[in-house]
Amino acid sequence: MSESLVTAKGTTRQKAVGIRTTRQRNAIASLLEDIDRFRSAQELHDELRRRGEGIGLTTVYRTLQSLADAGRVDVLRTDNGESVYRQCSNGHHHHLVCRHCGRTVEVAGPTVEKWAAGTAADHGFTEVSHTLEIFGTCHSCAEVRS
Repeated sequence: MSESLVTAKGTTRQKAVGIRTTRQRNAIASLLEDIDRFRSAQELHDELRRRGEGIGLTTVYRTLQSLADAGRVDVLRTDNGESVYRQCSNGHHHHLVCRHCGRTVEVAGPTVEKWAAGTAADHGFTEVSHTLEIFGTCHSCAEVRS
């Protein structure tokens, strides 16, 4: 269940019921709206401090976990096991992620969806979910590296 929430920028987004609105949560949600790459809790905390927000790192971690549990942010695990976060669009999607700069593009994967459903059905599985992230080097980073 969700309800509308008008942000400081005047845009409307969905607020998951059960997540209390606080100044800290609003600051974190606003920051997530401004970034297009997956970021660690520490990176988000550092940016919040640069913006003058007095929010503790523990609060950032707790808030990100609450937002992830409510489906408001996507979470990836990096190669070194660190969780990174990004506000994403509604609906099921996958990500192309640059392993150098973190640039992220949301993509649909109808072929993957069909394969996952078929494979699950072939083995008698129901209520199936999956995630797919594709890591590579974006065009800008490839130009710099060559």
